[in-house]
Amino acid sequence: MDLRAPVTDWLTDWDHLDPKWVEDPFPIWSEIRSAPCPIAHTNRYRGVYLPTRYADIREIAYDPEHFSSRQVVVRDTQPPGGGAPPITSDPPKHRAARMALLPPFTPQAIEKLRPKARAICNELIDAFAAQPGCDAAVDYAQHIPVRVIAAMLGIPESDGDQFRTWIHEILEAGTTDDAVLQRALDEITEYFHGHMETRRADPGDDLISYLLNAKYPDGQPFKDNHVLGSLRLLLVAGIDTTWSGIGSAIWHLARTPADRQRLVREPLLIPTAIEELLRAFSPVTMARLVAKEATVNGCTFREGEMVMLSFPAANRDPDMFPDADTVVIDRQENRHAAFGLGIHRCVGSNLARMEMTVAVEELLRRLPEFSLAGDVTWSRGTVRGPRTLPIAFA
Repeated sequence: MDLRAPVTDWLTDWDHLDPKWVEDPFPIWSEIRSAPCPIAHTNRYRGVYLPTRYADIREIAYDPEHFSSRQVVVRDTQPPGGGAPPITSDPPKHRAARMALLPPFTPQAIEKLRPKARAICNELIDAFAAQPGCDAAVDYAQHIPVRVIAAMLGIPESDGDQFRTWIHEILEAGTTDDAVLQRALDEITEYFHGHMETRRADPGDDLISYLLNAKYPDGQPFKDNHVLGSLRLLLVAGIDTTWSGIGSAIWHLARTPADRQRLVREPLLIPTAIEELLRAFSPVTMARLVAKEATVNGCTFREGEMVMLSFPAANRDPDMFPDADTVVIDRQENRHAAFGLGIHRCVGSNLARMEMTVAVEELLRRLPEFSLAGDVTWSRGTVRGPRTLPIAFA
């Protein structure tokens, strides 16, 4: 971890890479939200605003005119070239990029992948079921979305270790190290270039072939850099976010036996519980670039600075969610923002929900009694989730 000056005041000098934030950000968001101005600011990272109320985050997410998605990660320096459409696209280009990705991620399309996900989960559980415990992050959660998205893209599941390395370098180490980030982007681009050439010669029933056949509204095929950007998005965002969600769900159930035991008794409640766990432990924080000066909730956002859109903070807003800091696994009204808000709401939400649900269902069915068995380490950066999660089986 790089050496960074400690935070002196969370309202005026916050840092999402500070160890206190990484370990337990919830009290920090509550402190800011309770302040006279619930929008914090820091001069770090060339200036960044941090709204913490659901209403303010929603307003910004729905205003692409003033808050651009050309930059979606808060970092010390300008990010290197190479976008990831549609997540880094603004209107009007955004719509074509998003619409192209919708058909493979409809509920009907994702339902066809459920047996595959279930088989993956059981194969992973087979490897540690007879042991006294496992690392539920390293041995379980991190493999499920890797193997599912690899199957969707038509790339080898055996490349999973390489995918995990790239994800760490792009979303964690690369946040403060330009060389690491650029190397990872170059390697992932070269990797997909090779698979694109293979699909051009021999198309298949996979997402790479699908994107190579996608067209802009004028009938022209997607340019190679557009296809590459979308593939980077699918691989990186489609893996880390979901494995973080799975890991956080298992972490909560390992430390909350009453909830775990209830889901064992009432497995039909698991999809509702997954929505609540997504709300309470949302993995994803995005960012926006202030394209034009704007005012939200009395706070002026200066052009050229960044805004951190903490959807996890929005989901802990008591004005939006009664008992916001309490996990209520049978919560009925739950309009959470775990998958984002506005035009950039996550295209892969149906896939993530399915993978999380199946992962929890199978673990509880096969190993219903488990508890924390050591220290948990959390990721740092855009996506939050457990990177090590030791559990013991009863």
